[in-house]
Amino acid sequence: MLQTMRGVLATLVLMLNTLAGVVCMVPFVLLKIALPFHAVRQVTDRAMNAIATSWISVNNAWVAPATAHWDVRGVDGLEPRGWYLVSSNHQSWADILVLQRIFNRRIPLLKFFLKRELIWVPVIGLAWWALDFPFMRRRGGLAGAQDLERARKACEKFRTVPTSVISFLEGTRFTPAKHDAQRSPYAHLLKPKVGGIATALTTLGSQFHRLLDVTIVYPDGAPTFWTLLSGRLRRVTVRVQQREIPQALLAGDYAGDAAFRNGMQAWINTLWEQKDELIGELQGAA
Repeated sequence: MLQTMRGVLATLVLMLNTLAGVVCMVPFVLLKIALPFHAVRQVTDRAMNAIATSWISVNNAWVAPATAHWDVRGVDGLEPRGWYLVSSNHQSWADILVLQRIFNRRIPLLKFFLKRELIWVPVIGLAWWALDFPFMRRRGGLAGAQDLERARKACEKFRTVPTSVISFLEGTRFTPAKHDAQRSPYAHLLKPKVGGIATALTTLGSQFHRLLDVTIVYPDGAPTFWTLLSGRLRRVTVRVQQREIPQALLAGDYAGDAAFRNGMQAWINTLWEQKDELIGELQGAA
């Protein structure tokens, strides 16, 4: 009963916090639409990022006590005013709040690559749109090329103020069923999809400080979002590795250059092999 009450209270706080944040953003959204100039955009983007950062801080007030033990390493020495490319494995909706908790005010606001359908999520979908989150349909062929072009245009907007662009390379949450259906060569991961991260690199590559390679492990099993809300998530293990981005991948044509595309895929595959091994080690040590 106590956990249920906590979950209901946390849900109410999250909803009210989200509604308040979106309401605060509305004047800046209208100003950005009415006056689409670079100088105005700098002001509106910074203001909306600050509102989103405060939204995360409020969430962290209940997310942190909800988990008894946070084992986080690798977040020292980050630059709050830099540009970062971030990648992570993906198991649960709770991953987003975990990432926001460990990175809030340590690096610029995280901007996620999101499925196009999520733009219709009530209230929060409007906030994601206002904050210029890249929405992708993740299709192949001509639709896939159009998808990458929309992502490129979204990333272009991040030149205005320091930004962290994050991509869940698996494209969806890991489940044993998806793993088996893919015949994934990795023990703990789905196959990585590099289109979004390649687009971010080729658009903003020279501005990114480095890649933050994040590995999230839940020693007691991947939680549901309700598990987090109700305070039943007991342990979270996170490892953040700062990696230099190969110079050859800072510019190129992912859609039209096969050599560049293969080089990008090979780099990500190597990172994925290392991540898969690390997950196994962390699970074994739990």
